[in-house]
Amino acid sequence: MTTTLTTAARNAACNAIADLVDAGTTDANGDLVIYTSGDSEVATLALTNPAFGNAASGVCTAAAISDDSSATGGTASYFTLQDRDNTEVIRGDCGTSGAELNLSSLSIGATDTVSVSSLTLTVPATDA
Repeated sequence: MTTTLTTAARNAACNAIADLVDAGTTDANGDLVIYTSGDSEVATLALTNPAFGNAASGVCTAAAISDDSSATGGTASYFTLQDRDNTEVIRGDCGTSGAELNLSSLSIGATDTVSVSSLTLTVPATDA
């Protein structure tokens, strides 16, 4: 049997995950950090505080995300969402299509400006 979550459960789970990104006191906001496959930081983009709006149908949409106007540079492989104490909350892959974070190019030059126009967290209805 497939496990199915109600919309209320999906919304509660998504909101709880989003709240983790807002946790902490060290920084004013959480961050979206892009890394190379060797775990070197490529770019860091500040999230708004709060980072996400309330969930609807199991989806939380990010508020504005600040550009990194002076990226460290490298080949993007994965990203993390970090809380205000710089603790990883979520990790996903980077790509140019079909990834969890789609970028126009995985090759980011030193001092490039990196922008993310939209970001969502989704809690699916079923585990299948």
